[in-house]
Amino acid sequence: MVTRLLLRPWARGPAVGPAAPCRPLSAGSRPSQYLQRSLVPTMHYQDSLPRLPIPKLEDTIRRYLNAQKPLLDDSQFRKTEQLCKSFESGIGKELHEQLVAQDKQNKHTSYISGPWFDMYLTARDSIVLNFNPFMAFNPDPKSEYNDQLTRATNLTVSAVRFLKTLRAGLLEPEVFHLNPAKSDTDTFKRLIRFVPSSLSWYGAYLVNAYPLDMSQYFRLFNSTRLPRPSRDELFTDDKARHLLVLRKGHFYVFDVLDQDGNIVSPSEIQAHLKYILSDSSPAPEFPLAYLTSENRDVWAELRQKLVNGGNEETLRKVDSAVFCLCLDDFPIKDLIHLSHSMLHGDGTNRWFDKSFNLVIAEDGTAGVHFEHAWGDGVAVLRFFHEVFKDSTQAPAITPQSQPAKTDSSIAVQKLSFKLSDALKTGISAAKDKFDATVTTLTIDIIRFQRGGKEFLKKQKLSPDSVAQLAFQMAFLRQYGQTVATYESCSTAAFKHGRTETIRPASVFTKRCSEAFVREPSKHSAAELQQMMAECSKYHGRLTKEAAMGETGVGARPWVSLPSALGPGL
Repeated sequence: MVTRLLLRPWARGPAVGPAAPCRPLSAGSRPSQYLQRSLVPTMHYQDSLPRLPIPKLEDTIRRYLNAQKPLLDDSQFRKTEQLCKSFESGIGKELHEQLVAQDKQNKHTSYISGPWFDMYLTARDSIVLNFNPFMAFNPDPKSEYNDQLTRATNLTVSAVRFLKTLRAGLLEPEVFHLNPAKSDTDTFKRLIRFVPSSLSWYGAYLVNAYPLDMSQYFRLFNSTRLPRPSRDELFTDDKARHLLVLRKGHFYVFDVLDQDGNIVSPSEIQAHLKYILSDSSPAPEFPLAYLTSENRDVWAELRQKLVNGGNEETLRKVDSAVFCLCLDDFPIKDLIHLSHSMLHGDGTNRWFDKSFNLVIAEDGTAGVHFEHAWGDGVAVLRFFHEVFKDSTQAPAITPQSQPAKTDSSIAVQKLSFKLSDALKTGISAAKDKFDATVTTLTIDIIRFQRGGKEFLKKQKLSPDSVAQLAFQMAFLRQYGQTVATYESCSTAAFKHGRTETIRPASVFTKRCSEAFVREPSKHSAAELQQMMAECSKYHGRLTKEAAMGETGVGARPWVSLPSALGPGL
């Protein structure tokens, strides 16, 4: 039997995607419509980004064996070495050649992009807890701005400003600056913008700057993961102008962009949100949002029943909305409550399929919960930082601002769904499953106050490596063994890069963990420090290899952040 490597060639992006031309600014655009006005067009570097390299097979096997070394005894390791040698000279060589040939036929993308989308979209497990992560905002530094209505208005306006800035090509390109004194300057930007896009990456490289892939950004807005049998679908409609708001399990929509593409007056947005917050309707008996937490095949079948039952147009409004704003009717008690609320909530007030849910609690505590198939943490984290900065430094309204005198009962549409008995049964089943699942999640927090990353950096230790070492020590103390651990690392330095795996467990972490946990009295402080330094140095090497696409041992998709581009960043 001939074994074949099956990889689906990934189609080129749609015209609305990252390669689309910048949209011209409308004549009536006001400065408040945009977060910034970049000298360099947003997608200026995209065409010239380097392609993700395919690691040499022998290097992949060497790294795999290094990752296995701390997990196996001598006999097991020798057996694994033999299997690897057989793989390298036999079927592995054939598969590697097929992968290289496939990559050469798809030079417009990366070899991992298509399989990565397939991996996410074919997963049938619930996306809640298994895939969707969250990020929580700090409170607004001005406490009076943390009123729910004020903060919801300001975050919404800033989010739409981000949308307009991105689509107008005015958002600063995402660049990793190793020497910002040279590359992150107006002088360099004025020069590089005249370099053709096909060459611009090389110009940045000359001044030690590394532009990052931004192909995922267009999926931030007007996007939803649609459940389909066997494989889900990513849907985007960038013509839609309305916001989706969830409160107490009810759905509302209203326009946040006018017919000319300009942001609706912040005072009108404030008025509409105030109107929604004043709705005293009881929670629905069958909250539809539970269905987005279901097994994907179950949800696909129930969604088709929704469509067949006359809800297609209503679902379209949900799917095409700019994003989903979730207004919760309770304050956040503590960090544990915050984590549960942002990660899963009660299942009634999130549309887990939306590209992101902007969640705002009654006390103004806010966060972003996002669906993971469309992209990684790089795009979301950039959105997160820009929106926080804009909403706190250039807020659209103040606590004293008065809502516009407008008839929100006309502007705001409350969506209703026609539910058959089968759909009601499906919602009830989804609720039971959701409730049972979230009760299995335990979150606890301990705050270590005696030092942090700045102290570690002064000791020339990578804070990330120390965190990973702490995981190893804790597991060894609790369960008496060393196990494989996973850490994702962004490969956004390459065109259509996603994430790669760092395998933090090593012979160094094993030796150091055992010294601290099992025999601390046998080692001097200097010896323990030296072991930590060895762990940090090796972890830094693993991180750099992963960021450069050299790992090649597979990455389980989870959250990837730009900070993973280098140790201790």
